[in-house]
Amino acid sequence: MGPGDLSKVLAPLSPTRDPRLLVGFETFDDAGVFRVADDLALVQTVDFFAPIVDDPFDFGRIAAANALSDVYAMGGEPLTALVIAAFPTDTLPLDVLSRILQGGQETVHKAGALIVGGHTVVDTEIKYGLAVTGRVHPDRILTNAAAREGDRLVLTKPLGTGLLATAGKRGAGALHVDHERQLIASMASLNADASRVAVALGVRCATDVTGFGLLGHASHIARASNVTLAIAVAKVPVLPGARAAWESNAVTGGAARNESFVESLVSYGITAAFERALLIDPQTSGGLLLAVPEARVAEYLAQVSGAVEIGSVRSVGAAGIVLT
Repeated sequence: MGPGDLSKVLAPLSPTRDPRLLVGFETFDDAGVFRVADDLALVQTVDFFAPIVDDPFDFGRIAAANALSDVYAMGGEPLTALVIAAFPTDTLPLDVLSRILQGGQETVHKAGALIVGGHTVVDTEIKYGLAVTGRVHPDRILTNAAAREGDRLVLTKPLGTGLLATAGKRGAGALHVDHERQLIASMASLNADASRVAVALGVRCATDVTGFGLLGHASHIARASNVTLAIAVAKVPVLPGARAAWESNAVTGGAARNESFVESLVSYGITAAFERALLIDPQTSGGLLLAVPEARVAEYLAQVSGAVEIGSVRSVGAAGIVLT
């Protein structure tokens, strides 16, 4: 489902009016946040999908990191997770499901959280993910509605997971072994440090870059914060092999939906075809996109490995996003 489809689906729903609900679905934030005490709020999210890599253990690790990322995108600390799984018991051995669950458990434990249960169903296609509950101080929430003019845009992981994963699905030899290794390492890594440092430095705006691509998620910040984001395309980090995957036409249907949604929201300038494809590429377990106060950028970049400054926040203009 693309971001435009999501808007249509949610349009008939009435906003929830409750002072305890600090973040709902209206701003397309990454998770809901519910205050339970003056100094404590719960962060809740759910995410699951079909396999993006062949190895069941790696798939479990990646899907878990992807679900946990929504809590980190809100500045939260994951506490518990419930497993959501669909599995074709008639066609695959249960050992495959066990390996998926083991991979997910390893990542959840690495995040300092616990798996406390879950639900499985029989289906024709494997699907796996988590419903995650975390905690955050109500005064330290990261949200996509808090970008301010003059902030600097920082991205904490390189782009290209959709292109590379699509190339990998073509079979042996379609994706270089080193590129596959770096792809899996990126998707399986947690956004814990990127979130923790942001909260410690007083950053208040973040989102994680996943299925809607960099431009789709950036558009949510632009709309919710009533600003324009200027992205320096040449500074955007790219996973090794992503260009070669694009040149082999390893594009996804999700990319086409993303492009359609952001077309009227972006001033593309002279952006080249590959860069344009990269910016709309659906990501799995991508990095955080943050609006960092200018005075804190150098400190943030020094503390978060792989983080790159890619642009700035401007006062609202004709386009929500300007590519330079």
